[in-house]
Amino acid sequence: MLIAYQFLLDELAKQLQTYLIEKEAHWLRLHFNRIYQKSFQHNKLQDLQNWCNDFVVKYPNKIFDSEEFFTLQENSLVSLISRNDLQMEEVKIWNNIIKWGIAQNPGLPSDPKDWSHENFSALKTTLQNCLPHIRYFQMSGKDIINNVQPYQQILEKKLWKDIMKKYMANEPISSTVLPPRIILKPTLPTRTVEPFSTVINEAHAAEIVSWIDKKDNTYLVTDNPYEFKLLLRGSRDGFTVTSFWNLCNKQTHLVVVIKVKGTDEILGGYNPIGWDKPVTDKFYKECKYSFIFSLKNGNIQNSIFSRVKEPEKAIYCHSDGLIFGGTYFGLAMGGNFNPDYKCWTSRNSAYEKPIRNATAHDSYGRSYFTVEEYEIFQIKKNRVYIIN
Repeated sequence: MLIAYQFLLDELAKQLQTYLIEKEAHWLRLHFNRIYQKSFQHNKLQDLQNWCNDFVVKYPNKIFDSEEFFTLQENSLVSLISRNDLQMEEVKIWNNIIKWGIAQNPGLPSDPKDWSHENFSALKTTLQNCLPHIRYFQMSGKDIINNVQPYQQILEKKLWKDIMKKYMANEPISSTVLPPRIILKPTLPTRTVEPFSTVINEAHAAEIVSWIDKKDNTYLVTDNPYEFKLLLRGSRDGFTVTSFWNLCNKQTHLVVVIKVKGTDEILGGYNPIGWDKPVTDKFYKECKYSFIFSLKNGNIQNSIFSRVKEPEKAIYCHSDGLIFGGTYFGLAMGGNFNPDYKCWTSRNSAYEKPIRNATAHDSYGRSYFTVEEYEIFQIKKNRVYIIN
């Protein structure tokens, strides 16, 4: 879009904005901080700026608590704090504005008690476009004394005098009084019963956690002691290795489930130690408790459970994707996770036995398949992570 504007292709850039907002909103949220910064680098990206601000006013911590907050451009910060619907306490907005202003003046002493008149003047100049949007008269007297008073020198004398009049004597004032921000009251959503997964059911989940707990008998659905938290779903987050690393890098206690296209097969695995994105070269992680599986489903009469037999090659960390086992891999998804790309299982791997009964194999013993859907869950037991 920025390049399109450089070449005066305004209509193309406008269409790109519309496409991203209407068709790729999830991608925008996935890379939000970068998109937010970039959108304010060109004043014609108004649609994208508005989309970003509409998102931030509802979830202000996405920006205010991020490492990128102190590098925000002034125009993006002003456009945000000027919003009447910014869902944040006024004193917190004030404190963050002060922190942002100080970050732009790295030479300021850490304690404002040690500041000179020139120090306050520097901060006042930095914040001159932000200060008019603070709702001073909507703060409590305690907030004014504890948070605003230490920096009173950056305010106009008339404004500070009126603030004191209001809170100390409740006398009439002449300064402009901005209205309080519109804080939305949370409404209870309509309760809908949705399946926790589009690949497996509750019975499948109970069988998987029974293997994790090394149970002789499978848990009943009603007795399943684990919670399944969805981290990634291919159809929602994208069949890309980028989504995998963004959402699952260094996460632990992961259950992977895969729906094979054109069959009733559901394949998967359990990785308690997680995958770490390689910085330079690929590497193995040792794990004694991982396993791979194929679940009973449709025409598949029995589940197949395959525990690791070579712990030193249990988990393979490779930039291309999600891999269980070494040599020829017990279960692998690669090729940028494209749903039309052939992923595979192998007869020969670090796991006890193959999890597919497919007859077609290549010379390395690999059986290829296409992914229709896949999900990765992080599991918890009694609100405490399992320790293996």
